[in-house]
Amino acid sequence: MQLLAHDVLDVPEVVAKKGHSTNLVGIPTGLLASDAFNRAGLPLHLAGVREANRGLFSMLDRADSAEHAATLFTAYMEVVFGLHPEQRGPANGTRDGRRRYRASYARLLRGWAYDSNNPEGAVLKGWVESRFGLFPTFHKEPLLSFSSPAWVRYVEEKMGSRFHNNAIFSQLDLVYEFVQWSLARFLPRSRTLLLYRGVNDFQEHPISDVIDRRTVVVRLNNLVSFTSQRDIASWFGSYILEAEVPACKVTFFNALLPQTPLQGEGEYLVIGGDYRVRASYL
Repeated sequence: MQLLAHDVLDVPEVVAKKGHSTNLVGIPTGLLASDAFNRAGLPLHLAGVREANRGLFSMLDRADSAEHAATLFTAYMEVVFGLHPEQRGPANGTRDGRRRYRASYARLLRGWAYDSNNPEGAVLKGWVESRFGLFPTFHKEPLLSFSSPAWVRYVEEKMGSRFHNNAIFSQLDLVYEFVQWSLARFLPRSRTLLLYRGVNDFQEHPISDVIDRRTVVVRLNNLVSFTSQRDIASWFGSYILEAEVPACKVTFFNALLPQTPLQGEGEYLVIGGDYRVRASYL
């Protein structure tokens, strides 16, 4: 693993600044992005989300299983955001009876499963940027500067009107809080989760510090996929990054809801920042 020591990159503008000075979790963004925060395992909550949806979380508290809770959550989202096909109805003023398009969290997750660098991925990264204050560091290519064409393309995709309707960020807020509720309810002692990510190089994950021959600190994108299964991680790259991910940084996982597009790969969507990882070469 001596190769890793030569992969330490000059810090680009986006990576150096880490994120906005404000967020919705009440913790300084620089601290949230740090490896020290990951090891502390502090809880996180998006301001006002549970308070504005007390009815949902009261119902969830009475759920007797993860499956029951998932059914309640899915039904609540369908009712509140009109996600059931019968609720969309024909579009006003159209002759062909086409249904109105309503953006949904499930559609974004399906898009991410297909390609995390597509417009759906940009919206999800934009949500993390908005709520947690962390800048993305990669979208199709490294985001090295706010004035770069790559950053402009990212902004255009994350703000595209195609997905910015039906209170899509509010939907994602509820998904995150449901994830946190589920982990606290059904895995109450799991402050961290051992997860894996396969990579071929460190272009997308610049190394900021080398601890020893196998342990490095990498700057992960503001939203990044991991898997709970090491052998699956090996499908995606020659290097396997093994990380202790704090439960509070998990935004979605494959077993949370039935019929999700992430079922087959044990996938977890994780808020990024600086992570201390153990890197091994296959």
